[in-house]
Amino acid sequence: MKARTPLTNSSIAELLANEAEFATAPLNKTFRRASRRSFLWPEEATDILKDGRSLTDLPGVGPYLEKVIRGWIENPPKLSGLPPEIRRGFFTLSSAGELLARKPAWLRKPRGDLQMHTEWSDGTGSIAEMAEAAVERGYEFIAITDHSKGLKIAGGIDEAELRKQALEVELVNETLRSRGHTTTVLRSVELNLNPRGEGDMDESALAELDIVLGCFHSSLRRKEDQTERYLEALRNPSIQILGHPRGRIYNYRPGLTADWSRVFDLAASLDKAVEIDCYPDRQDLSQDLVLLARKAGCRISLGTDAHGPSQLAFLEFGLASAARAGISRDRILNFMNVQQLLEWVGSIRKNASAKRTGVHLTTS
Repeated sequence: MKARTPLTNSSIAELLANEAEFATAPLNKTFRRASRRSFLWPEEATDILKDGRSLTDLPGVGPYLEKVIRGWIENPPKLSGLPPEIRRGFFTLSSAGELLARKPAWLRKPRGDLQMHTEWSDGTGSIAEMAEAAVERGYEFIAITDHSKGLKIAGGIDEAELRKQALEVELVNETLRSRGHTTTVLRSVELNLNPRGEGDMDESALAELDIVLGCFHSSLRRKEDQTERYLEALRNPSIQILGHPRGRIYNYRPGLTADWSRVFDLAASLDKAVEIDCYPDRQDLSQDLVLLARKAGCRISLGTDAHGPSQLAFLEFGLASAARAGISRDRILNFMNVQQLLEWVGSIRKNASAKRTGVHLTTS
């Protein structure tokens, strides 16, 4: 009899999610939580057992789960086809690391991270702490993208708070320079977009920022085609990056549907970027959409969506997705230096201004 293929962490995540669907409370929550946490296991569970170690070394695995997962590894159950769409196409940390180990230049070259949150909204770290984590990673820049005022559940900040935050960013940058560091903290925001693609902050306040990320946070379970929503968002003159576009979350929400080719074609024609949100249970753009974005030739932005300093490590999920899709690094904002990045933002704003006045300018 042919031996079954050893279980990967991805397969274990799916088995845990399946168990959650049939288990009673509170065990169902244990399985569901473990399914998500398995994305962050630094090693394959099968390798740990081969080394004679306990699976309790893995984050979120106690004695009960260790027994269950060990049983699956020793006698692999038969998996029936692809996972459902709501759990399909997610990297685990170990699978992302394995892919990047074959493409080491991807890990050496990124210059920054373009989405993260601080104590100003719903993050746990200060701007200084996020900057220090960036210094440790050798970054040239990070963008602080706390939520805007319309997203009250995430502690969104208003225009006055955004300008007050600018003083802290300036102080952190001065401190970094005084210590001889070259990392620059960029002023940004995660602008809350309504279904018409409109932001919730004054354009004058947004114009003061170094770069603007626009994201949808409402009406994310609609079944009907949402193409027009995305086209209007991309036409919004205040944003340069469309963040976590599909709005999917692992085992919680499949995200929106659209004619993605039209969306990415417009992004390319406007020279705007679409994001791969690297947070483990988002990974959005999903891999199929990253491939379409590459075909359209639009720019890509990588943002960890980090809510604390340690989460800057999530960039590997986005790097692996871009590398697998064959995105050219010269189309990824994170491989620009800070001067190139700011010049690109300037060109987007210049073209947006020209369209308002009826002057035609070409994009780079």
